[in-house]
Amino acid sequence: MSNVLTRLLSSRDWLLADGATGTNLFNMGLSSGEPPELWNVDHPDRIATLYRNAVEAGSDLFLTNSFGANASRLKLHGAQGRVRELNRLAAEIGRDVAEAAGRPVAVCGSVGPTGEIFAPIGTLTHALAVEMFHEQAEGLKEGGADVLWVETISAPEEFVAAAEAARLAGMDWCGTMSFDTAGRTMMGVTSAQLAALVETLPNPPLAFGANCGVGAADLMRTILGFTAAGTERPVIAKGNAGIPKYHDGHIHYDGTPELMGEYACLARDAGATIIGGCCGTMPEHLRAMRAALEGRPRGPRPSFEEISAKLGAFSSASDGTGDDEGPTRERRGRRRG
Repeated sequence: MSNVLTRLLSSRDWLLADGATGTNLFNMGLSSGEPPELWNVDHPDRIATLYRNAVEAGSDLFLTNSFGANASRLKLHGAQGRVRELNRLAAEIGRDVAEAAGRPVAVCGSVGPTGEIFAPIGTLTHALAVEMFHEQAEGLKEGGADVLWVETISAPEEFVAAAEAARLAGMDWCGTMSFDTAGRTMMGVTSAQLAALVETLPNPPLAFGANCGVGAADLMRTILGFTAAGTERPVIAKGNAGIPKYHDGHIHYDGTPELMGEYACLARDAGATIIGGCCGTMPEHLRAMRAALEGRPRGPRPSFEEISAKLGAFSSASDGTGDDEGPTRERRGRRRG
């Protein structure tokens, strides 16, 4: 299958992804608890600005405003019957921005977790998860998304269900998990286990990796885990812009553009091909990342010591790849950005 992203991957040794969705939309007036996906209808101009800001900052791809646009999450807002509409519009707005960019830019249909817990602990089944993801995928496909972009996943069962939905929709896809608990996802998955999982799928992703998590340093440690596993598949690094801190009544991420420029080059040198930002990452961060990637030569694989010296201390002593048992508690998926 050929699309903008596959063509970019075949011709470039690194790609710049976009930054945060939520952080940027909050700055545009989104209220806490308000589903941003409804803005695809109510404020399409603001969503176009979100996408355009990433493109103008140098992003080669951007994610659509559809992270929580599945039936389970939209039901919390009485909008479960609008899945296809909201996803289609998210992609249509993106398609218009990409076509006006004057260079190849991939529109990636964001697909976040359902927020439900799999049986036997919860009620979510494989069939139901596939159905929800497939409904979302068809809307994104109809709107012109180049690929699906499954993100912030914690449970391997949900990752597998999203892969099946992509197959049913006939779309290429990328997938990332969030490794935010001592180097593991909240469901206990390690970087090595995800690297192994993608190779067992009948339709493996074009690229896989990590997003969100605790901070850029911790995400870098996960990227090194992927490459140490020997994967030959393109790796995605989409780290937060530093650590969130509460200041003057709102959450602020302390990562500077300079820090994110360091992170981008470290991620590239560690083996990541698609490099972007997650929560707190603004256009000024993306511009610094693009300038750093273009201006600095590729270096050797970074050590843990170099990473912590440039990006700050790791949040835990463990990188999640040892023999210690990871956490097993369940959680509802949180919003990206």
